[in-house]
Amino acid sequence: MVSLSVALAGCVGGSASGSDSGTADGAGGTQLHLVGYSTPKTANDAAEQAFAATDAGKGVTWQESYGASGDQSRAVAGGLAADYVNFSTPPDMTRLADAGIVNADWDSGPTKGIVNDTVVVMVVRPGNPQHITGWDDLVKPGIKIVTPNPSSSGSARWNILAAYQQVITSGGSKADAEAYLKKFFKNVQSLPTSGREATNAFLKGDADVLLSYENEAILARQSGEKLDYLVPSSTLLIETPGAVTKKANAKATDFLHYVLSPAGQAIYQQYGFRPVISDAEKVTVKGANDPNDPFPKPDHLSTVADMGGWPTVSKAFFDPDTGLVPKIQAETGKTQ
Repeated sequence: MVSLSVALAGCVGGSASGSDSGTADGAGGTQLHLVGYSTPKTANDAAEQAFAATDAGKGVTWQESYGASGDQSRAVAGGLAADYVNFSTPPDMTRLADAGIVNADWDSGPTKGIVNDTVVVMVVRPGNPQHITGWDDLVKPGIKIVTPNPSSSGSARWNILAAYQQVITSGGSKADAEAYLKKFFKNVQSLPTSGREATNAFLKGDADVLLSYENEAILARQSGEKLDYLVPSSTLLIETPGAVTKKANAKATDFLHYVLSPAGQAIYQQYGFRPVISDAEKVTVKGANDPNDPFPKPDHLSTVADMGGWPTVSKAFFDPDTGLVPKIQAETGKTQ
């Protein structure tokens, strides 16, 4: 069995020199700096290797830094070297656009700046001993939940928005959705820093359910971990952005183009990500509930756009002073 914690070993890198552009690696090639959120490291590594086999990627090597999405975005804003940035939520990219580090039009183009899609799923113990089938089961007395901390993790924000919006989708009011979140947080056992740390906490602990990315659940099974996962009938589409920085080496743009190509998207599918381009080839995905049909369509798949878009959602839900989620965390005592 390969623990997912191994995937983070040695991946914290980069330089705080303030120079964002790729540099010669001393062997006639080009070294690029990738800064990203924690969960796509394995898929990114595979894409980097495949890119290196192309004419555009010949001689390209990487120095990488992975961690919680919000922390990584703030680190780049503070001077961490980056050519290609890959975050969990669009607001983490917007922060860099506002700072003049990535172009203001990073979210233009056919995929609107999104490089991978996934959905919020529920990860449970083998055989699903608590018989968890949907959102109502998570707020039953005694159920222990692991989800990352929304103060640092993009994964956590997607999870919480999914939990809230499923109430609205089923015909509930905003008051009903707020009441659900209060019950939800009362059952939260721990709030790890990132999506990857949440997975490891679940695997090592005794919680009943982990809210996670679909791709993270699939990767865990590919790595030999014993767990089951279910895609709720009502869930949220997770859209994760990627961009090159203004000072990036041109090879970083070549890599982004490769990521969004059919060949690149096929690689990410193999690690559990849903494709963002219409002409992506269909692949078999080991570790998925159905490897030949790995990405089932939920009955109700909401988006952040359905909730008013990220500027509205960020202020209403996650503003540290006035947001609904920090208020509920304080009321329930679940802040860390």
